[in-house]
Amino acid sequence: MTLYLSRLRLSRHPQARALDQLLNPEDPGQRLDAHHRLLWAAFSDGPDRRRDFLWRAEEAGAFLTLSSRPPVAGDLFDAPQVRDFAPVLTVGDRLSFALRANATRDRKGQGRVDVVMDALHGLPKAERAVARMGLAQQAGAEWLSRHGEAGGFHLIGVNVNDYSVMALPGHRGVRRGQPQFGILDMTGMLEVTDPAAFVARLAQGFGRARAFGCGLMLIRRAG
Repeated sequence: MTLYLSRLRLSRHPQARALDQLLNPEDPGQRLDAHHRLLWAAFSDGPDRRRDFLWRAEEAGAFLTLSSRPPVAGDLFDAPQVRDFAPVLTVGDRLSFALRANATRDRKGQGRVDVVMDALHGLPKAERAVARMGLAQQAGAEWLSRHGEAGGFHLIGVNVNDYSVMALPGHRGVRRGQPQFGILDMTGMLEVTDPAAFVARLAQGFGRARAFGCGLMLIRRAG
């Protein structure tokens, strides 16, 4: 399996910067939707192309992608910085990681549910704000640990640095079935137990909402 890790940055050409409010709007939901469409421009080479890449927003106007083919150069981005992603791993290697993920699980009769929303649902509304990050830490750690069982790694430790709920444009307020999802920002350390399975999981991504900037795990050797 050949993979490419790429850094993309919005073009700083004046013609592209004139579109900044459309390509990089201030509203978080609108920005996520715009970036979702924008990244397709770097990888979609035809109407029948299926998504075969992961992406993550970094600082304003900059993105990291993991893909099975290099991004296509275009007018919206500066020339992409592309390198092969082929980590040489052995059993027992320890890696630090950063992961932005939409963590879900199956709940009978409800389908897929966000693990943090599900944990909060059992509390009185007056207690949810105070308990939010503690439950996010617990639910996020349990969810990622379960992924490790089949994903070729053992979770040593994880910190949930942020949990937010994102609603896409045109869908505001309480409404059954509205497209919104929770996003966990996590950092931590893991130990590789099956290198091939772990690299395959990295390529596949973690959790859902991968078309919207979730699921790409960044790794480096632990110091």
